[in-house]
Amino acid sequence: MKTRLFIILSMLTFSFANAQQENQVDSEMKTAKGITFAHGDMFIEGSIQITTGGDEDFYAFNPKFGYFLSDKFAVGGQLNFSSDKFESTNTKTNVFGIGGFARYYVLELDKKRFKAYGEAGLGYGRNKVENNAGSNDTNSLTANINVGLNYFLTKNIAVTFTLANILSYNSVSPENGPSSNTFQLNINLFENIFDQPKFGLLYRF
Repeated sequence: MKTRLFIILSMLTFSFANAQQENQVDSEMKTAKGITFAHGDMFIEGSIQITTGGDEDFYAFNPKFGYFLSDKFAVGGQLNFSSDKFESTNTKTNVFGIGGFARYYVLELDKKRFKAYGEAGLGYGRNKVENNAGSNDTNSLTANINVGLNYFLTKNIAVTFTLANILSYNSVSPENGPSSNTFQLNINLFENIFDQPKFGLLYRF
C-alpha cells in the first residue's frame, strides 16, 4: 500500500513539475528573452520626429519595411512625410519622399532584448515650399548614415530610437531658382545623442 501511494505521489509530483516547466517555457517564448533575427524575417517600423518651440516647428513620420538577408543584415524600403515651419519668415515646407535603406546590427545586450545598429539610406523627395512670396515645388535627393537601437518588449514588438546622424547629404533642385547642396558630418556622437529625438515602434514577423 505504501509502495503504491509513493508511486502515485511521485507521478503526480513529476506531472506537476513538468507542467510548470512547460508553462515557464511557453511564457518565455512569448517574451523578448533571447530574441534573434534570422534570414527571411521581416519587420514594419514607424519613426516619429518632433521639434517644437522657438522659431521652428518640425514634424515627420517615416514608415519602413525591412527584410533580413542574414541574422544581422536587413534591407528595405521607406516612405517619408514631413512638415517644417519657421515662424519668423512664415515659411512652410511639406515633403513626401520614397527611398531604400540597409541596416546592420552590431551589438546585443540584456539577453538580446537590446540591439544597436548602423543604417545607411538613400531617398528621393518632392518638396513644396510656401511663404509670403507664394509657393515653389522642388525635388530633393538625400543620403544619410545613422545610429539607432531597438529594445524588444516582446518577441515581436520593439521600441526604436534613432540616436544620431553620422553623415547626411541633401541636394535640392527648385523649379524656380538655383540648386543647393548641403553636407553634414557629425563624428562627436557623445556630445548630445538626443539632440534630434526620433522614436517609433517596430513589429517583427
